[in-house]
Amino acid sequence: MAQKPATMQIGIVGFGHLGQFLVERIQKEGPDMGLRLAFVWNRNTEKLKDSVPEELILHSLPEFPQRGADVIVEVCHPQIVKEFGAQFLSKSHFLVGSPSALSDPHLDQELRRAAKHHGRTLYVPSGALWGGQDIQKLNDCGTLTALTVRMSKHPSCFRLSKDLLSDWSEGEGRRVIVSGPVAEICPLAPNNVNTMAAAAIAGSTLGFTGVRGELVSDTALRDYHVVEVEVTGVDGFTVKTVRRNPAKLGAVTGNATYNSFWSSLLVCRGHGGRVYLC
Repeated sequence: MAQKPATMQIGIVGFGHLGQFLVERIQKEGPDMGLRLAFVWNRNTEKLKDSVPEELILHSLPEFPQRGADVIVEVCHPQIVKEFGAQFLSKSHFLVGSPSALSDPHLDQELRRAAKHHGRTLYVPSGALWGGQDIQKLNDCGTLTALTVRMSKHPSCFRLSKDLLSDWSEGEGRRVIVSGPVAEICPLAPNNVNTMAAAAIAGSTLGFTGVRGELVSDTALRDYHVVEVEVTGVDGFTVKTVRRNPAKLGAVTGNATYNSFWSSLLVCRGHGGRVYLC
């Protein structure tokens, strides 16, 4: 009989839709998967009281070391990655659910140094990026020459930091919101471009400044998000994928991305002081 894997303590930082999904799934399936909740933190702890046992609620995030988490999962906002990422890596492996934060080159290097110094792993979930590990292989072989990610959604699904889409109207059709290097797009839509950020990490030789992105608003996309990835390599090599992810109107995250994130969590068992796309 196969033995169950050693139990891994998981800390969840953020209790939006994705955080709730992960907490519920760990509570239901965790024992069979070797996962157990160490803590759950949310800026508004009142939101946790009907869903999370009191003993698992972390009221003050700086007190996370007391809970002994093996892996800390951030699913709330890039600012938390900036403020706590290095601290998390000093105590635990860190699954960063807002990899758009890594578009800041100083933060990216800080977290890489912390991971190496403490022998921890900085995990980046593939999320809605189809073929991320294939892109990473091409990158590691030195044969990746260009990478473009286009994300198209209904305008109600975007959370933009600037007033770029406030004048949209139902039935207007397709509109390109912004196009350019992923490094420039991440600050404009930090909650919407984690797929682009994952692509920039997979294609690290191009990085956030070399990988191109495009955000498209399309009022016809009422039932799903579309992610198009175009990969170019040497000697005329090209791959283009189109991923249609069912999503509720107004949802930032598509339905299939939840299961993708869960699969990423299951591989977080330590890969030795590095950044790992999972």
